[in-house]
Amino acid sequence: MSAMRILALGGPGAMGAVAVRVAAGLPGVTEIVVADRRLEAAEGLVRRLGGSGTAMRPAKVDVTDDAALRAVLRGADVVLNTVGPYYRFGMTVLSAAIATGTHYLDICDDWEPTQRMLGLGEEARAAGVCAVVGMGASPGMSNLLAARAVEQLDRVRDLYTAWPVDVSGDGGQDDEQDEQLVEPDGRPGAAVVHWMEQISGKVAVVSAGRLVHRQPLQPVFLALSETRSGTAYTVGHPEPVTLHSSFRPTGNAANLMVVTTGTLAYLDVLRRDIDAGRLTNETAAVDLAKPSTSRALRATVRAMRLKGPGSLPPFFAAATGTRGGRPVTVLARLAEPPGTPGLIDNMAEATGIPLALGLAQLIDHSRLRPGVHPPETVIDPGRFFHDLVRHVPALARDGAAPGGVTIEVTEAGRR
Repeated sequence: MSAMRILALGGPGAMGAVAVRVAAGLPGVTEIVVADRRLEAAEGLVRRLGGSGTAMRPAKVDVTDDAALRAVLRGADVVLNTVGPYYRFGMTVLSAAIATGTHYLDICDDWEPTQRMLGLGEEARAAGVCAVVGMGASPGMSNLLAARAVEQLDRVRDLYTAWPVDVSGDGGQDDEQDEQLVEPDGRPGAAVVHWMEQISGKVAVVSAGRLVHRQPLQPVFLALSETRSGTAYTVGHPEPVTLHSSFRPTGNAANLMVVTTGTLAYLDVLRRDIDAGRLTNETAAVDLAKPSTSRALRATVRAMRLKGPGSLPPFFAAATGTRGGRPVTVLARLAEPPGTPGLIDNMAEATGIPLALGLAQLIDHSRLRPGVHPPETVIDPGRFFHDLVRHVPALARDGAAPGGVTIEVTEAGRR
């Protein structure tokens, strides 16, 4: 195992800080440079994690300063990039990493820059750089759950990944989610502005085996097993783009939100107003944080016509296809016992931990393959979920399935 110097761009952020904390405990990590355009924030994280046993130092870096960015990249073996939004900065940082020969991981959850970054594969291979795009919760864990589901099939027809908006295993997500809608200074959070982008316009999905662009917030009814069924709604995300290329489903594929009808109705009102030019992504994000009376009334009427999530799990991948010539449905989800707080209820942990565990597979060179990759083509799912169990106590409790993932296979006609 080689000694590795890690650069954490955007390390002081909520998700970056979790990744730095976990990375500091990985064998082979000798130094972590915590970099941010706010030096005081980087210094603060270094102070908080100073007793980890891994050398850390802060650095002030603005990723829009190409010379400064390349200078700090040259001193690192791997960069963890948590600087968003990725439609602005993803290509910038990845291109600089390739130019400096620095391996790369990020948590990009935007399908359009994901396509562009995957297009740098030839340049990355020529430079001997391994880049993993979208190694967070969704995408990231969701892709690896999809890979575990596909393992059960001889042929893949439909392939879905899903994440929760306002539903969770124990109801513990809502307060955190409310806090993420606005920044401390009252501005809408960057993640919420990005969300408005992904519920409006057209988004990438797979239809009849082809990658196409469709209006988001379309209902998808899923009957996953005898006890798991309900309706979820499409949203713009990288998973359909990469899973289409990796597994070639012959039917449909999409990323879905598991969401209550009231919230979905309000999102749909915002979508219509964004598409009509009455709102921008930024003003829609403000409205979501402080709903207006007129839009709330429109949403109330709309909600009565919508179908809810039923008994769908909050975070999962599902695949349909054939096994041994028989049609089956496969559900893959985290093996969290009922009644326990779910990992996905804490988005910083759910995103930062997978990023660091993806790093672990690059550090020991077991998955260090030059090119630009989605998680499912370069990260070992079995090892990933085995490692995840050590960081998520609920996955190791009595009653949890071994290996951190529960797989349910249901033959057609038995649902």
